[in-house]
Amino acid sequence: MIEQLLLAFPMGITVIGAFVLMMLSHSKNITLQNMNLIALFFLMSSFIMSYFTLGNHSTPFLFETVFGNSFILDDFATLFDLMFTLGAALTLLINNDYLKSRTYFNGEYFALMLFSVFGMMMLSHAHELVTAFIALEIASLSVYTLVGYHKSKVSSAESMMKYMILGAMSGAFFILGTAMIYGAVGSTSLTEIAKYTNTHDIKDMQLLLVGASFIMITILFKLGAVPFHSWVLDVYHGAPYPITMYMASTFKIAIFAIALRLYLVDFASIFGFWTQMLQVITIMTLIGGSWLAIKQTLVKRMLAGSSIVHSGYLLIALSSIGLGSSLAAPALMFYLIAYFISSVGAFGILSFIASKSKEQMSYDDFKGFAQKRPFMAIFMSIFMLSLAGFPSTIGFLGKFYIFTSAIESGQILLAGLGILTAFISVYYYFKLIAVMYFYTSDKKPKGFPLNISTVLIVMMALMIIWGGIGTSLIPFVPGADGFIDIAQQAVSSLH
Repeated sequence: MIEQLLLAFPMGITVIGAFVLMMLSHSKNITLQNMNLIALFFLMSSFIMSYFTLGNHSTPFLFETVFGNSFILDDFATLFDLMFTLGAALTLLINNDYLKSRTYFNGEYFALMLFSVFGMMMLSHAHELVTAFIALEIASLSVYTLVGYHKSKVSSAESMMKYMILGAMSGAFFILGTAMIYGAVGSTSLTEIAKYTNTHDIKDMQLLLVGASFIMITILFKLGAVPFHSWVLDVYHGAPYPITMYMASTFKIAIFAIALRLYLVDFASIFGFWTQMLQVITIMTLIGGSWLAIKQTLVKRMLAGSSIVHSGYLLIALSSIGLGSSLAAPALMFYLIAYFISSVGAFGILSFIASKSKEQMSYDDFKGFAQKRPFMAIFMSIFMLSLAGFPSTIGFLGKFYIFTSAIESGQILLAGLGILTAFISVYYYFKLIAVMYFYTSDKKPKGFPLNISTVLIVMMALMIIWGGIGTSLIPFVPGADGFIDIAQQAVSSLH
C-alpha cells in the first residue's frame, strides 16, 4: 500500500497543489510571487519523486484493485511526467519578469497551470480510452482558459473561443472513436484492444479502424498538423507569452504521450493501415507550415508557423514506426527533448523582452538587438540555430535521427522533403539572426541582467550546445548520448 502511494505521489501532489492554489487564489494576503513559489514547490516535489521512481516500478498498474488497469506505471510515462513538471516549472520561472509586468495575472493562473500538468500526467499514464479522454479534457480546458487569460484583450478572447470550439469538436471525435472501439472490442482497456487487434484479421476490424482513425484526428488537431492547423497561428498570437511557450513545448509533448502508447503498442499490429494517410498529412504539414512561417512578420507568429513544421518532423518518425523502423520511436522521443529545450529558450527570451517593452514584436523590432543586448542576441541565435537544425546543436542531432529513421523505413522521398524544409527553415530563422546583427542601433548597449529568468535561459542555451556534442565529456552529465539512452529506455519500457 505504501509503495502504491509513493508511485501515486507525483500525480497526487500535483492535483493537491492545484486545489490548494485555487483556494488561495482569492486571498489578498498572498502575493503573486508567493503563489509562484507555492506552485514551484508542488511541481518540483512531483518532479523529484518522478525522478526517483524512474526505473523502479515494481507493479504494472496503479491501485489495480481500485482503478483496474486504467493507470499504467512504466518509465515511458514517468519520463513524460518529468518533462511536464519541468516544463511548467520553467514556464513559471522564466516568465517571472513577465508576470510582474502584467497586472491581469492573479492566483488562478497558477492553479490552472497545475491542473493542466495533472491532466497531462494522467494522459501519459492512461491505459484506458475513457481515462485518456478525461485526462485530455482536464489538460485542454485548463489551457483554453490560460489562452484567454488576458480577458480585456480582444485577440486573447478570440483565440480562446476559436481554440475551445475547435478543440471541443476534436474531443468529440475522440469520444466517438472510443465508442466505436467499444462496440467492436467490448472494452475500452488498451490491454483488451491489443489482444483484439493481435487475434483478428484487419479485414474484420472495420469498426475499430474507423474508431482509431477518429482518435488520430484528435491527435493531429492537437499537434496542429495540416489540415487541422487553422487555429495555431491565431491562438499562439493571442495567448500571453508564458502560455504560448507552455503550449509550444510542454502541451505538444503530452499529445505524443498517448499517441505513441496507442500506435506503438496497442495498435501496433494494424498501424500500417494509417501509414499512407500519415505520409500525405506529413507532406502537407511540412510544406504548409514552412509557407506560413515564411509569410509572417511577427516573430511570435513565425515561431507558431515553425511549430507546425516541427510537428511534421515528428510525424515522419511516427509514419516510420508503422513501416518497421527500430530507430523511429527513440528518434521521436529524442526530438521531443530537443524541441522542448529549444522552444522553451526561444519563447523565454521573447517573454523577457516583452516584459520590458511591447507585447508583439516584429522582425524590425530586433534591428540592432545585438548592439542593445549582445548576450541576449547570442542566446537567441543559439535557439534559432537549434530549431533550424544547425550542426553542433541538439536540434541537428534530432533531425538527423528523424531523417535516418525515415531512410531506414524506406521513406526516401519523405526524408528528402524533410531535409528540404529544414533548409527552407534556415531562411526564417536566420532572418531573425541577420536582423539582430546586420543592423545598427543608436541605443547604448545594456548589461546582462542576472536573475532567475536569464540564468535559466543561459542554461537552456548550454544544454543545446552540450546536447549537440555527442558523447558526454563530464561524468554523470548527459550529452546527446545520455538523452538517447533515456529515450531508448522509455520506449523499451512500453513492451
